[in-house]
Amino acid sequence: MKTVMIVDDEKNIRDALSGVLKDEGFAVIAAGSAEEAFRKLDSEKTPDVILLDIWLPGMDGTDALKEIKVKFPDLPVIMISGHANIETAVKTTKLGAYDFIEKPLSLDKVILCVEHAMEHKRLIEENTLLKSKAWAKYEIIGRSKSMAALKNDIRRAGPTNSWILITGENGTGKELVARNIHLFSNRSGRPFIEVNCAAIPEELIESELFGHERGAFTSAVAQKKGKFDMADKGTIFLDEIGDMSMKTQAKVLRILQEQTFERVGGNEQIKVDVRVIAATNKNLTEQIAKGTFREDLFYRLNVIPFHVPPLRERTEDIPLFVEYFLKEFARETAREVLTVSKEAMDVFLNYQWPGNVRELKNLIERLVIMTPSSVITPDDIPIYLKGAAPAQARNIFGSMLLKEARRDFEREFIAIKLKEFGGNIARTAEAIGIERSHLYRKIRNYGIEHDNLI
Repeated sequence: MKTVMIVDDEKNIRDALSGVLKDEGFAVIAAGSAEEAFRKLDSEKTPDVILLDIWLPGMDGTDALKEIKVKFPDLPVIMISGHANIETAVKTTKLGAYDFIEKPLSLDKVILCVEHAMEHKRLIEENTLLKSKAWAKYEIIGRSKSMAALKNDIRRAGPTNSWILITGENGTGKELVARNIHLFSNRSGRPFIEVNCAAIPEELIESELFGHERGAFTSAVAQKKGKFDMADKGTIFLDEIGDMSMKTQAKVLRILQEQTFERVGGNEQIKVDVRVIAATNKNLTEQIAKGTFREDLFYRLNVIPFHVPPLRERTEDIPLFVEYFLKEFARETAREVLTVSKEAMDVFLNYQWPGNVRELKNLIERLVIMTPSSVITPDDIPIYLKGAAPAQARNIFGSMLLKEARRDFEREFIAIKLKEFGGNIARTAEAIGIERSHLYRKIRNYGIEHDNLI
């Protein structure tokens, strides 16, 4: 049952309000002074709404409101007064009052105001719950020195509106960093719009980013909002910005400078307010030297540079990831949480993880599903992990068969080449001298994990 506290020094008003609120199904706590109200707040159930008179003996309603907002910041307080004026109403509203009602009281208005205040409180609680779930979903895992520094940088840069460029290899968690920056910002309640610049065909990327008008091209049967339009007042995340064509880079630079754009096929100037976070797995300085990335766009985006280190450079975080993913996939598969033997963990710690955290996550999912016992041992781990320890610890002349050594080498070679060519199957196949279809089969057979295969 929802509870309303009435704080008023006039007994007839307390009785009248108590009667009508009880008739509407509310529980009521009544107090004749602010001091009595605080005693009851300390000893009884916290109410859902407080009706608070301004003119009270002892501590007045304004001072009581200040104290309530310190102790219960999300508790709606409706001020009531028989000597109301605009100045008082404005003052109490600024102090956090939900609403202000004048005496003589309209009981219908009081009930309506209480119901609205409770709905407001419900929405606040729901929003708080959603935010807590978002924080849990997008938690950055890691206690290594580099990750601790990254988390601190996110907390410092998040509340600003500065644009950020995130660099790092595929699978390191650049999107996760971008989402945390958004969650720490003043725009956290606004949209977070992600654009994978590498996944959108060149002929469609302008329409995706800026939208299009009806009839702009053959299949444009209706007007469509673009990603920048959808991100208004929020954050747009331009992932793999280094894969954007020079033509599109020029248009993006314009919108970043002017915060205005035109839809494809249109001439109306649309103004937006967006915070831009960009990410890339490429060395943009090298791209600039090659003439494939605009230097002015780089400096526009690179206001605050972030770098996400690869997993091989923070091996102390691997056990944390393993534990986290084991619990996550145990929940999803309704299995018991598996444990990892020391020998198996040593394999994880010695592997180079070319696919970084995403590769580790995919592996743990596979092990949770396929491991027959409750303990993961080296026998459960794919052979390519056991044969790919760091160079200083690796013995390529160990006891494995030539067939196994050849398979491990080929898998690692293909993974490295895929990374070198940004996941482009055709270019990788051409570079290593095999047919594209043949390369596809090897990727599938070896279980090679790579982002953005194209």
